[in-house]
Amino acid sequence: MAEAITERRGIPAASFVQDVQSYLTQSDLDVNSALAFLQERLQQYRVVEMKLLAQQRDLQAKIPDIEKCLDIVATLQAKKGSSEALIADFEVAEGIYSRAKIEDAESVCLWLGANVMLQYSCEEATALLQTNLENAKASLEVLVADLQFLRDQVTTTQVTTARVYNWDVHQRRLRQATTPKES
Repeated sequence: MAEAITERRGIPAASFVQDVQSYLTQSDLDVNSALAFLQERLQQYRVVEMKLLAQQRDLQAKIPDIEKCLDIVATLQAKKGSSEALIADFEVAEGIYSRAKIEDAESVCLWLGANVMLQYSCEEATALLQTNLENAKASLEVLVADLQFLRDQVTTTQVTTARVYNWDVHQRRLRQATTPKES
């Protein structure tokens, strides 16, 4: 039998409640407290989901940028040594472009972030960009798995909430049926 997962990268796992009475007794909760706890847990899951989705969007935007940079460096390397110059349009500022004539580029400058740019040889730039691309793709895979795990936990928590609520309704009906009605 597989061991139950208690968390994944800081996301607590939700346990499926088979027997609501036992769950309430073991948790030392009444129905209202259990429902409040489950609703709070759902809210926590939603916050984590929003954070993970934002990270996923960032990575999905970053990967094509890295691939484009790799293509540009490869084009520069292919043109190296030929007498043909490369004509390129590049963005100076948002919506403002300039044309450049690039002849025999030995190095490229890459933005590293935080307003930092470093000069690399084309080979070093290719290696760095390839590593960054592999890391971004691996991070995206982990994020997708985290989101799937999180969605499973949301579903389990919603089912548990419904089970606790329905159990409470059933218990109230049983109590009403066993209480003598006054005429």
